[in-house]
Amino acid sequence: MTDGTSSTRGSRLPVDETVNAFVAFLFAASAPVAIILGAGLRGGLSEADLSSWIFAAFALNGALSIGMSILYRQPLAFFWTIPGTVLVGSALQTLSFAEVIGAYVLTALLLVVLGVTGWVRAAMDNLPMPIVMGMVAGVFVEFGLDWIRAFRTDLVLVAAMTAAFVILTVLPRVQKVFPPMIGVLVVGLAVLAMQGGDSAQAAGSGQIVAQPRFYMPVFTLAAALELVVPLAITVIAAQNAQGIVILRSAGHNPPVSAITTACGGASLITSVFGSVSSCLTGPSNAILVSSGRKDRHWLAAVILGGFAILFGIFAPFVTNLLLATPVAFLSTLAGLALLRTLLSAFQTAFATSFSMGALIAFLVTLAGVPVLNIGAPFWGLVFGVLASLVLERHAFAKGR
Repeated sequence: MTDGTSSTRGSRLPVDETVNAFVAFLFAASAPVAIILGAGLRGGLSEADLSSWIFAAFALNGALSIGMSILYRQPLAFFWTIPGTVLVGSALQTLSFAEVIGAYVLTALLLVVLGVTGWVRAAMDNLPMPIVMGMVAGVFVEFGLDWIRAFRTDLVLVAAMTAAFVILTVLPRVQKVFPPMIGVLVVGLAVLAMQGGDSAQAAGSGQIVAQPRFYMPVFTLAAALELVVPLAITVIAAQNAQGIVILRSAGHNPPVSAITTACGGASLITSVFGSVSSCLTGPSNAILVSSGRKDRHWLAAVILGGFAILFGIFAPFVTNLLLATPVAFLSTLAGLALLRTLLSAFQTAFATSFSMGALIAFLVTLAGVPVLNIGAPFWGLVFGVLASLVLERHAFAKGR
């Protein structure tokens, strides 16, 4: 404490950090939760299953965020893989939840191995990213289509939410204070209230505090082939890579291998409570570093972790509330939240090399036809790579 000025600065109240943490929390607690519910409902999961999933996704990853951020004095916010959630929703059409959880466990072990050995970068290079993103686009496009179809179901609600998204998106200064998806959520809830929905009554009528369920994993070859590699790719390439780039651009030096290992270790725990694999989040970390002093950004991640733990504890209340809302509300929330991710997937898939392989991966995945009881996303990757091996050998020669 030789410098009185720095001591004073260091002890000031974390106002900026708390605001950023709360905005990041609202982002994670709105549209991403809708994506979980959408994927889970498509897969036939019960309300109790979804509550346990949300508890693990928030409470356990919130604890991981606090621990890693304190350890490395960097903003390291962890949640769950959104692309992986969508893949799981598709896989549940042909696999049981126990089989999916078995794939979660295997994915977690793979992530630990890749992190401990330092093979993460090599693993990311083994599969051409355009083909992978073609497969991801094939899965995500259904959420975009559900948003468009929702106009037919509830024109006023969907139009109001979409208008809020457009208006906030074209106002970059406002975005920094009021992110578009938060505006979409607020406007959607306001319209539902004016329409006289019974969401609040439904939310207060059931269980309030989480009662996590423990699931015994079942290991099958079909689940392993369909989910393990795609899930690991979404964690490493689609999610962690995004978060790492964001943190580096803000002047931080995130520990890549330790992050991968932490994702795997956390996923071993969250998986048995029904949650998809953990990952370093991109959007939430971007919000955490959007303002304030760099040396205090880690405090924002710690505060965000505290919000996440509280949210996870009251997961049943939140689940009841969202399940009581119209399908059009959830479809619009999820569809708008995934628009930029879908755009990015298309841009990566078809920008340069491997475009034919990416197209085949997209079409096979979009068709959604399982073969040998293995879901379409896996076959999208297989046939996408085969198409590029036959038709785009020059792309492999260039190592792209």
